Amino acid sequence: MKKNRRTFGKVLMILMMAFFYLPIIYMVVFSFNESKSLTVFTGFSLRWYQHMLESSDMMTALYTTFSVAVIATVIATVVGTVAAIGLSSSRKIVRNIMEQVDNLPMMNPEIVTAIGFMLLFITFQVEKGYVTMVLAHIAFCIPYVILSVMPKIRSLDPNLADAAMDLGATPWKALTKVIVPQLTPGIVSGALIAFTMSVDDFIISYFVTGQGVKNLSIVVYTMSKRVNPSINAISTLVVVIITFVLLLVNLGPLIAAKRSSKSELGRRRRIVPAVVACCVLIVGVFAVYRGGAGRQDRPFEGQTLKIYNWGEYTGENIIPDFEEATGANVVTENFDSNEQMYIKVANGEAYDILVPSDYMIQRLIQEGYLQKLDKSKLNCMDKLADAVKGLPYDPNNDYSVPYFWGTVGIVYDKTKVDIEDLEREGYNIFLDQKYKGDVYLYDSERDSFMMALKALGYSMNTEDEGEIQEAYEWLVRCVETMDTEIVTDEIIDNMAQGRKALGLIYSGDASYVMAENENMGYYMPETGTNLWSDAMVIPKNAENPDLAHAFINFATDYDGAYDNSSYVGYTSANQEVMDVLSGEGGDYEGINAYIPRTDNENDEVFVYNENTKKIISDLWSRVKIAASNAGN
Repeated sequence: MKKNRRTFGKVLMILMMAFFYLPIIYMVVFSFNESKSLTVFTGFSLRWYQHMLESSDMMTALYTTFSVAVIATVIATVVGTVAAIGLSSSRKIVRNIMEQVDNLPMMNPEIVTAIGFMLLFITFQVEKGYVTMVLAHIAFCIPYVILSVMPKIRSLDPNLADAAMDLGATPWKALTKVIVPQLTPGIVSGALIAFTMSVDDFIISYFVTGQGVKNLSIVVYTMSKRVNPSINAISTLVVVIITFVLLLVNLGPLIAAKRSSKSELGRRRRIVPAVVACCVLIVGVFAVYRGGAGRQDRPFEGQTLKIYNWGEYTGENIIPDFEEATGANVVTENFDSNEQMYIKVANGEAYDILVPSDYMIQRLIQEGYLQKLDKSKLNCMDKLADAVKGLPYDPNNDYSVPYFWGTVGIVYDKTKVDIEDLEREGYNIFLDQKYKGDVYLYDSERDSFMMALKALGYSMNTEDEGEIQEAYEWLVRCVETMDTEIVTDEIIDNMAQGRKALGLIYSGDASYVMAENENMGYYMPETGTNLWSDAMVIPKNAENPDLAHAFINFATDYDGAYDNSSYVGYTSANQEVMDVLSGEGGDYEGINAYIPRTDNENDEVFVYNENTKKIISDLWSRVKIAASNAGN
C-alpha cells in the first residue's frame, strides 16, 4: 500500500512539474523557429534573437526592467529590514496595527494599488516615467521584505542587542555585527521576493509609467497584440538570466562552505568591487548605446518626438532611421483601442503624433483636440493613393495624413468553405449550420455590428435603433446557434494554421494569413464592408509640431512606408509602395487582401455618433454574455 502511495506521489509530482515547465520549454523551442508562426516549428534559426538585439525598444525595456528591479530591491530590502527591526521593539498594539497595514498592499487587488499610485502622481503633478516606476516598485516591494524578515526576528533572543552593547558594542555595531547576520536568511528571502515581484510586475508599471518608459512586461504585452516571435526570444533571455541568478544563489553557499574563513573573507573583498565594476560597465555600455558617438549636426538634434500609436504598428527600421536622419529622439507609447487613446488626450497628456482611426479622428476634430497641418511643411500628399485621401472624416486632409488603410472581410479555408456559399450568403454564412463550431467572430463591437447590419442590408452607420436591434438579434443568433468563438488577434495565427473554416478579420491580418498558408482566401461580400483608415494627426498641445511634420513626411516617403507595410502587413497609403508590394515579386503578390476594394458603392467609412456608439457598446456586451452562456 505504501509503495502504491509513493508511486502515485511520484507520478503526481512529475505531472505537476510537466504542467509548470512544458510551457517554458515550448517557448524556448519556438524562440529558435525560422518562421513567424507561434505554433508550427519550420526550422532552426536565430533570426528572432538577432531581431531582439537590434530592437532598441526591447533592449531598453530589458535594461529598464532589471535596473528598476535592482534599485527597488536594494532600497526595499534596507527599508523593510530596518522597519521590521523597529517594529519588533515597538509596543504590541503598534506592532499589530503596522503588521495589518503591511499586509494590506499584498491583499489588495493589484489594479487598485496601480490606480492609487497613478492618482497620487497626477494629484501632485509628478511627471510619470522612470522615477515614478522606481518609486512604485519600492513601495509595493517593502511589505514583502517585512513579511520575510519578521518571522526571523521573532526567533531571536530579545536581549541579544543589549548583551552585545553590554560587551562594549556600539548600537550600530550591535545592529550590523550581531542582529543583521542573524537575520540574513530572512533578508535574502525578502530581497529575492522583492526582485521577482519587480521583474514580474505589469499592472502597476503600466499605470505609473510615461515618457515612453517601458519594462519587459509592458513590451511583451504590446507585442502580443500581433504575431511577433521575438516575444519568445526576449522571454527566453529572461529565463536564462533568472536561472543564472538562482544557480548563483544556491551554489554560492556550497562553494563558500568548502573554503576557509580567511579565503572567504578575501573572496568577499574581491566580489564587492567586481560586482560594482560590472554594474558600472553595464550602465556605461547602455549610456554609450543610448547616446551614440560622433553624431553630426542634424536638423532636429536633441529634440524629442512623442508618438502615440497602436502596438506593433511600425516597421523594424523606421524609428532608428528617422533618429539617425534627424538627430531627434523618438519616444513611442502604445494604445490598445481608440477609446484608450482618447482618454489620455482628453486628460491633457501631450503627444506630438497620434495614429487614430477614421471615426476617432472625426471626434477629435469636432472636440478641438487637433491642430491643422501646415501643408507648406508637407511634401507627401502627392505620393498617397487617391482612394485614401479626402475621406468623409477629413475631406480636405486638413488634419490627417493616412498611415494604413484597408477593409474588413471574411478569411476562409478554401479546403473547407465553398466559394459559392460565400458568394450566395455573404456575411450570412456565419449562420450556416454547415459551418457550426468552425467559425471565429472578431471581438470588436464596431466591426461585428458592421457585419450584422450589412448582412441585413442596412448601412453600418445607421442611427435607426430598430435596425441596430435587428443586428443585435442576428449576432445573438450567431453565437447561440453556431458555437461561435469570439477572439481578438489570436485569429491571425489560428487561421494561418487552418484551425477554423472562416472568421471575420482585418485585411492586413488576412494578408499575413494568406502569405503563410496558400489554402486561405479573403472574401468581401457585395453587400459592403468597412473601408477603414488610420492616419497621423498632430494634437493641439503638441510640443514639437515641426518635428511631427518631419516624421509624417518620413513615414509616408517610400523607404519609411515600405518598411512599415512590409513588416506590419497592412496596406500602405503610399501608392508606389502599394504597387511594389502587391506586384510581381512583392511580399503580397497575388494576395487580394492587401489591395483595398474601392469600387463597391456599398462600402462605407465609419462616422462617429456618440449615441449610437453607446447603444452598440451595451448590446455588444450582451452578445458576449450570450456567447459565454452558450459555451457553458
